Amino acid sequence: MELLPFGKLPPYKTRTFVPAGLALDNWMAIEPLFGQLEERIAACESVPDLEEWVLEVSELSAILDEEGSRRYIAMTCHTSNEDAKKGYLDFVENIEPGMKARFFRLSKLFVDHPKRGDLPKERYEVLDRDWASDVELFREENIPLETEETKLGQQYQEMMGALTVEFQGEEKTLVQMGVYLQENDRALRQEAWELVANKRLEVADKCDDQFEKLMALREPIAANAGFENYREFKHISKGRFDYQPDDCFKFHEAVEQVVMPVYNELLAERREKMQLDALRPWDIGVDPLGRPPLKPFTEVDDMVARAKNIFDHVDGELAEGFQTMRDRNLLDLANRKGKAPGGYQSSLPEARLPFIFMNAVGLQRDVETLLHEAGHAFHTLAAQEENIHHYQHAPLEFCEVASMSMELIGNEHLEEFYGEEEAIRARREHLEGIISIFPWIATVDAFQHWIYSHPGHTRDERDANWNALRERFGSDIDWSGYELAHTKMWHRQLHIFLIPFYYIEYGIAQLGALWVWKNSKANRAKALADYKRALALGGSRPLPELFQAAGAPFSFDIEAFKPLIELVQTELAELS
Repeated sequence: MELLPFGKLPPYKTRTFVPAGLALDNWMAIEPLFGQLEERIAACESVPDLEEWVLEVSELSAILDEEGSRRYIAMTCHTSNEDAKKGYLDFVENIEPGMKARFFRLSKLFVDHPKRGDLPKERYEVLDRDWASDVELFREENIPLETEETKLGQQYQEMMGALTVEFQGEEKTLVQMGVYLQENDRALRQEAWELVANKRLEVADKCDDQFEKLMALREPIAANAGFENYREFKHISKGRFDYQPDDCFKFHEAVEQVVMPVYNELLAERREKMQLDALRPWDIGVDPLGRPPLKPFTEVDDMVARAKNIFDHVDGELAEGFQTMRDRNLLDLANRKGKAPGGYQSSLPEARLPFIFMNAVGLQRDVETLLHEAGHAFHTLAAQEENIHHYQHAPLEFCEVASMSMELIGNEHLEEFYGEEEAIRARREHLEGIISIFPWIATVDAFQHWIYSHPGHTRDERDANWNALRERFGSDIDWSGYELAHTKMWHRQLHIFLIPFYYIEYGIAQLGALWVWKNSKANRAKALADYKRALALGGSRPLPELFQAAGAPFSFDIEAFKPLIELVQTELAELS
């Protein structure tokens, strides 16, 4: 079985330090290169010497990063394939631990180097800041704990990717069952929803067990690094230099005060249109006027071709980048059994190319996901000329601006998938989705703040906190009879398991994307030029400057929310 659709990719630039035939599955072959870099920095007597050394470190880092990405892609594309699983775990267990220790030593040598302070500030201030933080946080004893953490995350993905139900005489993945929540037959929707909910509850105890194993690793990781709790550790380790936990709480408050009233109004409109006494969990994804579900495509190849047409409308350079991905088989988009859930864009840093992974089943959300992940891909392509590997990745808060902006701008050309009436309907659904996602983001983020600032909590206490947050950021949806499913809803959010504290980024970025979209309505050409210029910066500037380059203020309090939510409301009214 071919595990990767794209095969071997040539490097974007010819290697100058790492041998072309280096065995990337053999730590004994890799390790001497770190020794060479340690010797080289000791011999750096000038700023140009140190800059050249940074580029050599970048080359090695990019090559190893790409190898890890290739193995992760293979594993997520084929969760049931033993070779894919073994290849990924071999890298996690036998390569990454050594990498972490030796990259720390290189960072420490850089931080201690006498010429460090003479490097051009604008070019190196972000690298300098981040490497200094890495040195401060690194603990050798955390390497085996982080390795085990990664393995537990892979087990969670394997467990969730294997879940299927029998429906209408066929075996269906849980992702495939999402189609039926758009059907007008309410009894059918309920049956489909219950099957999925009950299947998730079958593994609820295993999910809780898995999460508690993860917490048992994360708490000592934080303690080893000298932090009171994992939350404080993680905020620093994620490079959140430009906002603090208190700023996250301001975000939560803004969602509660500004977004929730709008969200509840939309739900009340839905309930009225559907002529229901109460909305149930299976009533949220269906068209409230009883129109057939939006079916933008039946074949994934058709989705790709139509998406390319959208990018042609948006910007020729971006469309060309998407075509490159098609030509090089850098897309794996169709849902199938044994494939990990979700969607992502992964960078292949030595080739400086993106790869998009999805689970498309023929829904409008698949179109939105492709636009979203394409935005990430455009980010990767825009930063191709950046030679410092650390700068090829922006902070996550801005990475998501790249993707969410493309959703909003791309959705203005949905006539490539639909007639005019259906396109308007799809746009409205997308904007309603933006309103509804903010409360979920606030819930997931606040939940993680509580979890990791309350070490030693019980399972019941954790459930109670989730229920309290769902009350705070919940809605007028009747969950009676399904209270346990409601309590365990967080099990479906893979970020909580795999990437702790990675979720507020979506909310912060959504505000940035709304600004890009708002600007595009005033001056499309300038907004797109600012967008592309900001993407090309990669991660070379601090987060507020990246937002500023894209034409968006870096703020997410109540006053920042108000004009953007008003814009969405105005647009929704025009689309009614």
